[in-house]
Amino acid sequence: MGATVKPLLTTFRLLLGLSIVACAALLQTLIYLVLLPSRSARTHSSIVIERMIGCSCAWLSGCRLTVVGKEHMDGSRPAIYVVNHTSISDLFIVLSLIPSSTVGVAKKEIVRYPFFGQVYLLSGHLRIDRSNREAAVNSMRALAKLVHRHKLSVVMSPEGTRSRDGRLQPFKKGLFHLAVQTGLPIVPMLVHGAHRAWRPDSLAIEQQQVLVEILPAVETTHWAQLSSDEALEEIHAIYQRRLPPEQRPLPKPD
Repeated sequence: MGATVKPLLTTFRLLLGLSIVACAALLQTLIYLVLLPSRSARTHSSIVIERMIGCSCAWLSGCRLTVVGKEHMDGSRPAIYVVNHTSISDLFIVLSLIPSSTVGVAKKEIVRYPFFGQVYLLSGHLRIDRSNREAAVNSMRALAKLVHRHKLSVVMSPEGTRSRDGRLQPFKKGLFHLAVQTGLPIVPMLVHGAHRAWRPDSLAIEQQQVLVEILPAVETTHWAQLSSDEALEEIHAIYQRRLPPEQRPLPKPD
């Protein structure tokens, strides 16, 4: 009996979570259309709704969540919140934790995703052009002006895409350019264990112990004097030291 009930509960949680996301997306669209003249108003309203989505879906996942160091993201000072991305579940967990006035960053191609991409575009969140280096740098300059104008924080996954096995991937240079252009400190958010909760190519949500470790801010004002590789290694090394062995990068073959 128990073996039958567990898949049913998993399916129910998944369908309920998808329903919440769908309803919230429809509500967001209506709100964004009303607030269309004001990007700032759209962005701030999106943060409120997305935190509600994150809290609801994180609770529905059934994962036992422990957060350490939440005092380092009180929102009193704008920052770049950097997250390792291993699962869809960690997306909702992060949304439930980020302070107000925080926007996300996505590649410009996100607008091609049916419905979701259009909702994202209306929200006023940030997009970057990664088609070439010059376009990417210009995107970051424009984003930096927007961040300073509205006193926003940014949350991003510098790996660029979700890890398939939970192991930390190299960081893309977008983080470097954003930090140099904005001068904002980086607050590392390390997600432990979320890759076991919702595995790639699976609809099964497993109840797992997930730890989110939030570390003190790392200043980036000196990054303009460093190469992108040197600067990113400062942050990447923090993750390599703090993540559990199963989430650290595999040694490179000789």
